[in-house]
Amino acid sequence: MNEEKDMADARAALVDYRASIDNIDAALIHMLAERFRCTKAVGVLKASHGLPPADPAREQQQIARLRQLAKDAHLDPDFAEKFLNFVVREVIRHHEQIAASNGVTKTG
Repeated sequence: MNEEKDMADARAALVDYRASIDNIDAALIHMLAERFRCTKAVGVLKASHGLPPADPAREQQQIARLRQLAKDAHLDPDFAEKFLNFVVREVIRHHEQIAASNGVTKTG
């Protein structure tokens, strides 16, 4: 009988955790959408002024900043860096597309 109650409690806790995870996932998607809205504006600005799609110095600053934020938040800094690199690659791809549609080459 006690084992059944423990199992029921575990299932209830699992439902609660999954609801929280679903809410966090939704927030992440909305935050990424807002981030890409902003980076699209940056891409248009860069293209209209003939600036290159990538900014390696800025990327290195961001990596260092986010690695520190990850450490402070007790998140694996290597994971945070991999995640940022994935996002930055996608942003650069978008910037290259925007630049190409404005007649700007990859080298600026």
